[in-house]
Amino acid sequence: MAKKNGKTKNQLVFVPLGGVGEIGMNLYLYGYGRENAYTWLIVDMGVTFGGEYEPGIDVILPDIRFLEEERHNIAGLVLTHAHEDHYGAIPDLWPMIGRVPIYATPFTAEMLRAKLGEMRLEEDDLPLEVIDLGARRQIGPFDVELVSMSHSIPEPNALAIRTPLGAVLHTGDWKLDKTPLTSPPTDENRLREIGREGLDALICDSTNAIREGVSPSEGDVAENLVKLIRQAPNCVAVTTFASNVARLASVAKAAQAAGRELIVVGRAMYRVIEAAQATGYMDPELRFHQETAFKQFPPNRVVALCTGSQGEPRAAMARIASGEHPHVSLKQGDWVIFSSRTIPGNEKSVGRVQNTLSDSGVEILTDQDALVHVSGHPRRGELEQLYAWLKPAIAVPMHGEGRHLEAHAELAEDLGVGQVVRARNGTMVKLLPRPAAIVDDVPVGRLYRDGYLLTAADEGQVRDRRKLSFAGIAAVSLVLTTKGELVADPEIALKGLPEEDNDGVPLEEIARDAAIGTVESIPRPRRKDPKLVSEAVRRGVRAALGQAWGKKPICTVLTTVL
Repeated sequence: MAKKNGKTKNQLVFVPLGGVGEIGMNLYLYGYGRENAYTWLIVDMGVTFGGEYEPGIDVILPDIRFLEEERHNIAGLVLTHAHEDHYGAIPDLWPMIGRVPIYATPFTAEMLRAKLGEMRLEEDDLPLEVIDLGARRQIGPFDVELVSMSHSIPEPNALAIRTPLGAVLHTGDWKLDKTPLTSPPTDENRLREIGREGLDALICDSTNAIREGVSPSEGDVAENLVKLIRQAPNCVAVTTFASNVARLASVAKAAQAAGRELIVVGRAMYRVIEAAQATGYMDPELRFHQETAFKQFPPNRVVALCTGSQGEPRAAMARIASGEHPHVSLKQGDWVIFSSRTIPGNEKSVGRVQNTLSDSGVEILTDQDALVHVSGHPRRGELEQLYAWLKPAIAVPMHGEGRHLEAHAELAEDLGVGQVVRARNGTMVKLLPRPAAIVDDVPVGRLYRDGYLLTAADEGQVRDRRKLSFAGIAAVSLVLTTKGELVADPEIALKGLPEEDNDGVPLEEIARDAAIGTVESIPRPRRKDPKLVSEAVRRGVRAALGQAWGKKPICTVLTTVL
């Protein structure tokens, strides 16, 4: 263990801007230096995905206003692995913090390059340094060592972060798997050595902390997929996370073993396969067909590998289920294997796709029916093993929702960890010198990628869309003379509202009468103010429709004075 200088005023702090209290949108900071004068190391910069609560929003990113203020004090950004929730925000957020160097292993770097190309950004603008597995780099005041872990993607890494005050280990996403099929297994020997050296703090994945035992191996899934695809009577479609290279390779090998042709359906799959082939994690001679070839083969000779395991409406599986895919279709007797877990919050969208497929006579297989998926995160038995190897003095659970974090915290306490800190996004945790403590808060929040634009989550357009989804919109156009007289009856447009009330009166007529009545109630001299008239009519029409319908729609009024 590094020696501690009792006279120093330097501190090592940990600040999550995303990923603690939620699954996804991971962005973690380590700060070293004097209070309010830290040098920062960023670990990961990820996204999460919009759902029904964020209509029209595909991607949600962490609010980094704190980092923007500290951009001159950032030493670098290190990526633990290439899952979207750990690196997907870089194209949007990295420009906001200056030309901060980015450190990534070969596969992660290849995925980042592909993402930049997909978003039509120039790779040359990004100071990307590719580092080897197990490498060690001095990044500002931080001595950072990569430690190989197992996960559902090639090259996942824990980070051993050393400073003059001591050492912490940031696990990233991990599990214990002796046959992960792509990267080497978790480096047990190195973790044991770090434990013997003395570890001050462990900042650790909590995703499966509520589950007992040990996660099955990726190799077990591969064997089972071979058995299932061999016995399938007709076409088999497999949907999984596009980034799970081991699973993609397992499906490809299962198709080959069953004498079937592999059809890849979905752009994200192509991007990952290309990156995996370029870095040696998939056979560069792997034979597969594009989706346009689907109908060229008999159904019982096809395996379709599809995006959309989370029910994403624009992904391949949802479009296939609804009959809207231009090249791929499924019929009664075909199988769809959901080789994935449903991320919390996606239950409705996944259920909708599965039910639509079932209504067409397609048989659905999930991890409830057979061993077709294993998690990439540690259960309690694996957490216990890691704590036994590392023996940390301090534990900070991360990467999980509240119940996962609390289960992890209680487990760490039961295992005898001296201090367990219950952090959340925005809390600043002083790790060293000990004792650890929450010492401050920093601003956090969410940004929406809305089309090409980034907007704050509280700016209102998404809130309006939610309201539109259950109350519709009423639009009113008024034209007044300079004397305050209506040139003609108001024009009314209603969207998402019923046509009539219970008495058979058209709602459009109710809105028009309310608009006219409101205008006539305003003294003529005041009708020359378009803003005043518009607001009065908006309130009047909204109230009238609310009384007739029982719901108040969004109402917008355009007033023109000639």
